[in-house]
Formats: sequence, C-alpha cells, structure tokens
Amino acid sequence: MPRKLPEPSIDELDLTTILSALADPARRAIMTVMYRGPEPFDCSASTWCANLGVTPPTISHHFRTLREAGLTRTVVDGRTRSVRVREEDVEKRFPGLLDAVLGHEQDRGTTGPTAPA
Repeated sequence: MPRKLPEPSIDELDLTTILSALADPARRAIMTVMYRGPEPFDCSASTWCANLGVTPPTISHHFRTLREAGLTRTVVDGRTRSVRVREEDVEKRFPGLLDAVLGHEQDRGTTGPTAPA
C-alpha cells in the first residue's frame, strides 16, 4: 500500500527554507528538471548520480531536503519512490516563486527527462 512521506503543510511552507533548499546547484538542477519536464517524471537514483556526479546517499539527501522544505511530495510504494513537485501548494503560498527561480511558464516542457550534466 502506497504511503506519503512527511512534508510540511501549505501553511508551514517557509520562504527562507525553500530558498535555502534551492540555493544548492544540484537541488536546483533536480527541481528544474522535475518542474519543466513532463509528468509523471521517472528517473532512477543511478541516473541522477551519473548526471550530477554525486553518490546515492547525496542524491537521497538532496531529495529529502527538497521534501522537508515543502517543494516535493514523495510517495513510497514498496521499493519505488514517486517524487513530484508540489507546484500548486507552493504557488498558493508564494505565487510566481517556482517560475521565477526555475524558469518561466513558456519554458515548461522544454527540458527533457534527464538531469543536467
């Protein structure tokens, strides 16, 4: 049975925490690919590791940081983790933030489903 990992509520989203999470270039790259790419986005940890040049524990840390900041939602189903951008929630709390940091609306869908090199 799928379960959702803990995340802050919309009211608990904090601008400083979000901007701090996005300040890291690797996390910003991950978010940009997920935000601009088609949904559902499916990319294995090994692909992220290869494209970003980091280890699996580092990728796990980046995804946890993004989730704890309230930027992503992670659903676990067995050994599979589905990660999605909490676009509607972030937009409701901080209108225009994701477009301002990750790219404009017209740029969406132009980044393919691979992490930047």
